[in-house]
Amino acid sequence: MNAEEQFTSLYQAHHGAILRYASRRTDPDTARDVVAETFLVAWRRLAAVPAEPGQAEPWLYAVARRVLANVERSRRRSQRVAERVWHESHDEQAPDPASAVSERARIAQALSQLNEADREALRLIGWEELDIAGAALVMGCSRSAMAVRLYRARRRLDRALAAVDAADQPLPALEQHVVGQES
Repeated sequence: MNAEEQFTSLYQAHHGAILRYASRRTDPDTARDVVAETFLVAWRRLAAVPAEPGQAEPWLYAVARRVLANVERSRRRSQRVAERVWHESHDEQAPDPASAVSERARIAQALSQLNEADREALRLIGWEELDIAGAALVMGCSRSAMAVRLYRARRRLDRALAAVDAADQPLPALEQHVVGQES
């Protein structure tokens, strides 16, 4: 099989999975850009793509993860520059804290309380349905380290979910007792 056929096969087999991976982490336009960049890296480094069955997709996830990290760093830099320019050109006004508040789903709120490594470990296993070995390849660690990371991430998620649930519980109504009266 020549390089073009090998790449075409790789692309056809894994494009959908890599697009779903990126789409779960960013907006649709950026997700498509991430997928394009991921497969560009795969084409340039075709010899580095694992030939073993089941290893190419985690390798592509690892590439996509790095591309997403680069996109996010670039986005943060652009945002900082835009904010600085805006602040320099406008009077300093206190931001409205209410505009920053948004309604979040229970799981999304709990996930947001976790660090990025925990979120990524849980996403790789839960959303991408990788096994421990595949997730370890994406995260750049050993299988045993990934198993420990996943165990700890699940425990932290359980605690975060409990905290979200507790915060959503209304306070019990105080019973009114009137001295000398029976209800």
